[in-house]
Amino acid sequence: MEVEEQLLRLGRRGSILRPFCESRGVQHRGYSRRLQRVMTDFGADASFAAAAGKVWEHYRIEVPVSAVREHALRHGRCMASLAEQVVENPAKCLVTEMDGSMIPVMEPGTGPDHRKAKRLFWREVRLCCARGSDREQTYYGATLGSAEVAGWLWEQTARMAGLTERTQVHGVGDGAPWIVEKFRDYFGDRGKYLIDFYHVSEYLGAAALQVARPGKEREWRRRQQARLLENKVFQVLRSLESHLEPVGMDEAPVRAAFNYLSVRRDQLDYAGARRQQLPIGSGEVEGGHRHVIQERLKLSGCWWKETNATPMLNLRLARANNLWEDYWAKN
Repeated sequence: MEVEEQLLRLGRRGSILRPFCESRGVQHRGYSRRLQRVMTDFGADASFAAAAGKVWEHYRIEVPVSAVREHALRHGRCMASLAEQVVENPAKCLVTEMDGSMIPVMEPGTGPDHRKAKRLFWREVRLCCARGSDREQTYYGATLGSAEVAGWLWEQTARMAGLTERTQVHGVGDGAPWIVEKFRDYFGDRGKYLIDFYHVSEYLGAAALQVARPGKEREWRRRQQARLLENKVFQVLRSLESHLEPVGMDEAPVRAAFNYLSVRRDQLDYAGARRQQLPIGSGEVEGGHRHVIQERLKLSGCWWKETNATPMLNLRLARANNLWEDYWAKN
């Protein structure tokens, strides 16, 4: 809305007085707190251009795309402190997962025109989640930082979900060495790490094409899965061992499955997890990739500066962790 404002000057060269702005408590070309929240809200879910269009559609206020971008990213930076909050209600058992997701990143060129010689590449966002085994609320953490930073964030996210010194921790994920290492570093004395059952099944499915008779691949794979669910890992390894490809072959799915299971025997306690009614798959964090990260940071044609991707992640995490209202109530 445009207002025709009366301007007054003190003397011939004195300062300008703005009676309307002073009486209404507004700033020339400024944005109220409520409007900043609206722009940030839309900017967290859609492209900045689309967000500006939504502000006009719903409020009939025309704002430039640059303003949406500026305020969304500024509040995103301020929301980083929300990750430090800790839930006071401790959890007896905690389910936690970690995984990586790729986002498109742009590094501008160094010449006068930064658009030229820019570099486009993919960066991994390390996403973790945690929740009490008897609770519905899942808390998320995400970082573009190193594995060490991800490990620290993993523990902080678990604390938000109720982690204490007495909490049993049930970790689930793929067998990436860095994930297993960080789980042991931060949760090793309080829980066990379980390899995602469906990730293991992919190895068995590939091996089945070499081991089973034609047309019996699915039957063979399901038989091995049933054995794994009963912790009969030795029988699965024995079924693979007699079909191992020669060492040095480029494609050796049977040997790959055999080696993968052999070095992770202590991470395959599916029977124990099922007895405690704990998940054996990492679908929770994989679903988080979609609704926390990819729905906004992997829009078609969208490339991010790393300095802007992190604030956007903060916005998405605040929404996923139900801390959005807390932020606006305090800021």
